[in-house]
Amino acid sequence: MPVSIFSLVDALTIPLVLIGPAERIAHANAPAQQLVATGAVGRHYITALRQPGLVEAIELTFADRQTRIAAYLGAEGARDTTWRVTVAPVVLESGQGVVLSFEDVTAVTEAGQMRRDFVANVSHELRTPLTALLGFIETLKGAARDDAAARMRFLDIMHAEAGRMAQLVQDLLSLSRVEEEERVRPMAPVDLPRLIRSVIATFAARAEAAGMAIDLHLPADPVVVPGDSEQLRQVLNNLIENAIKYGGSGKPVTIALTAPAEETVLRTPGVRLSVADQGEGIAAHHIPRLTERFYRVDTHRSRQVGGTGLGLAIVKHIVNRHRGRLKIESTPGQGSSFTVILPLI
Repeated sequence: MPVSIFSLVDALTIPLVLIGPAERIAHANAPAQQLVATGAVGRHYITALRQPGLVEAIELTFADRQTRIAAYLGAEGARDTTWRVTVAPVVLESGQGVVLSFEDVTAVTEAGQMRRDFVANVSHELRTPLTALLGFIETLKGAARDDAAARMRFLDIMHAEAGRMAQLVQDLLSLSRVEEEERVRPMAPVDLPRLIRSVIATFAARAEAAGMAIDLHLPADPVVVPGDSEQLRQVLNNLIENAIKYGGSGKPVTIALTAPAEETVLRTPGVRLSVADQGEGIAAHHIPRLTERFYRVDTHRSRQVGGTGLGLAIVKHIVNRHRGRLKIESTPGQGSSFTVILPLI
């Protein structure tokens, strides 16, 4: 029994559109109608598709019967989508037509844009200190050659800028390693209270210099989680360092670890590790983007205190690798709290 070409088109899960010899849409399967328009069948393809690149490809294929590739931009809710459209000649019962098959390449397009943004951001972050270093070197070779006071001042600034570049490179390497290992969950036992005390000891002098006390709250019983101790140390380093940098001067930083309890967000028993400050806080519209690479609430201040814009991105990937959750809460004028929820099993 012969099978109708329309039946074949309807059976496929990718969006397909058939354009007949009269240049009107003869048929579109359900995915195509959701993508293009529910009432597209029977309309001229120009009025239904309305995208110049695709329309031109269809016109040329009707003229020379050659297969072409075009792009179609759609939308899925609030998300823009990109489709790769193959425009190919086809023979229908009514004559020569054209078939359009749509392939969703949104993820590939987004990945490409992320790579371009990443390269642009890294270049920008490195260009600023490099420009400063080159400028100071030129000055030291010229006008400030015999000025001892200026020479020492410029060398201090150059040391700070070189340190900033070194920290950026270190954070980039850390982020690369974490992303590479993210699919493999670490399972070594980690004594969290011991790890927290160890990290706090390394920040004691810095907190004292900033006039900030560190308030520590730990459960009475031991807390051991499966994980990577060095990566969890990095999470604590980043969160505590941020709290000291951006917390209110003279106000405490509070670090708390809860006792094991059932965590609904994990659907398993877990613990919560939180680092809270009493700084200026963060406006609500910034919070969803804080873990993006190079995203900063205050770019100038972040650079002044030596931030690279990668710390919270690293934290997010480490927490994901441990199958945990990162929760950020903040109230402008009252401070911020960063909570890491880790599973016990």
